Amino acid sequence: MSENWRKAGWAGAAIGVVAAGAAAGVAVERLTVGRGIRAKARLALDASGPYGTLRGAEGTCRAEDGTLLHYESDELPEDGAKRRRLRRKPAPAATVVFCHGYCLAQDSWHFQRAALRGVVRAVYWDQRSHGRSGRGLAQADGEPVSIDQLGRDLKAVIDAAAPEGPLVLVGHSMGGMTIMALAAQYPELVRDRVVGVALVGTSSGRLGEVTYGLPSVGISAVRRVLPGVLRALCSQVELVEKGRRATADLFAGMIKRYSFGSPDVDPDVARFAERLIEATPIDVVAEFFPAIMLHDKTAALQRFADLPVTVVAGDRDMITPPEHSVAIAAELPDAELVVLEETGHLMMLERPETVTALLTDLLARTGAVPAATNVGGHGSTAASTARPGG
Repeated sequence: MSENWRKAGWAGAAIGVVAAGAAAGVAVERLTVGRGIRAKARLALDASGPYGTLRGAEGTCRAEDGTLLHYESDELPEDGAKRRRLRRKPAPAATVVFCHGYCLAQDSWHFQRAALRGVVRAVYWDQRSHGRSGRGLAQADGEPVSIDQLGRDLKAVIDAAAPEGPLVLVGHSMGGMTIMALAAQYPELVRDRVVGVALVGTSSGRLGEVTYGLPSVGISAVRRVLPGVLRALCSQVELVEKGRRATADLFAGMIKRYSFGSPDVDPDVARFAERLIEATPIDVVAEFFPAIMLHDKTAALQRFADLPVTVVAGDRDMITPPEHSVAIAAELPDAELVVLEETGHLMMLERPETVTALLTDLLARTGAVPAATNVGGHGSTAASTARPGG
């Protein structure tokens, strides 16, 4: 039995690597730092880290299949005053809707949320089976989750939390795919209400070709065993979660390697990312992975052709490599493409000031905020560098 759960744990860790943005590379640390010390360090980081503590006005809505979706809104002050330095009158109010990535939650936008509070109305939501949202009921009925379903979920959140006025849609990773699915199914909504789009570390398709930094022989082996691993994860959830906890040290190192591209990421931020991914049940990881591999919404990008669009990539992103952002920009020649140097998949946590500045610039281009808006600095975790165009 012990050997079985150990194998299950390694299987859970392996799928977490491929699906959740985790990574390997902790052998030296394991040899030089005792497990007890590492455990105490994680507890200390959990106690000290302020990340993920921001809350807004809570709301819930039902997806078309009945799944309960949780969202929060950060409202502007009732008197219209905004905590920012203005050089001209405020633009008409818009709502910015933030869509998080796979195995994360709305709290992954912590830095952007802190910076934009009082500047613009914003809605943050947890995708089905993530964060505070309910477990997808369609999955309980045996139907596989799909990116199209996530697009319909986003429509339900918009109807509930932002039924009127201009919209700016911001999506990271799977969140960007969700926005593309919304556009494919509700083109009239994009035409009539969406005034800007930010696609951060995402892809319009062909994710089945990503190698995750592995040699071709290694990735071929992973793809051969992956269907069986997915079935095993869904059938032995308790066993796998036990093994996942037993391999927590390895998992932490995996997350850091695949989530970040810089060696000097704040340990509090790295631990925060680890907690977000750890909070996603392993069977949810397994259930969503096939949908992401099947995702193909290149044609839907044309719905954004006449809009201000910002595409952001990390040059060391092994989950959605920068080539995928370049491909998106090729479909949208007027889009702004920025590739962040020494940056991995969780760029909104690794380069918060840079990502926030890009979003603020997009909001200014859409008219959602005045061009002179200054949101200030909010805790960069590493030296921010960027290059336009990739």
